[in-house]
Amino acid sequence: MKRSVFVFTLFIALFIPPMMPMASQIVHAESLPNMTVWKSPTCGCCANWVAHMRGNGFNVTVKETNDLEKVKKLAAVPERLQSCHTAKVGSYVIEGHVHAKEVKRLLEAKPKAYGLAVPGMPSGSPGMENGQYDRYDVLLFKRNGATTAFGSYK
Repeated sequence: MKRSVFVFTLFIALFIPPMMPMASQIVHAESLPNMTVWKSPTCGCCANWVAHMRGNGFNVTVKETNDLEKVKKLAAVPERLQSCHTAKVGSYVIEGHVHAKEVKRLLEAKPKAYGLAVPGMPSGSPGMENGQYDRYDVLLFKRNGATTAFGSYK
């Protein structure tokens, strides 16, 4: 066996096995539906939320706009549920700083609903990490605006 083939084989044996968990994470990420996020071009907390979603396996496309009011109106997000960004994943609308685990739970459970919302911008929610933590609820909402609690954070 040539030395270069031996070195390559040794490299594969030493470094490829530790990468296997990453490969399984990639397969899991591919099983999640694509997500599109509409946000202001200057909003840092929205960019942080996108990073949170990507870090949790979502393939996210960002569409920057200075007319989020129009996006929210077209997405039929009730005014009282609005936040700083709006997303679409699968058949659901995601409004605001919803934790990735709640979005995954929504996609797995497939409830008859329009989407999830975290109204406002609570401290401590994904993208709003600042060392302070507000209590907030994740609301499951229907197209008519009716809501039920889907998750709660302290």
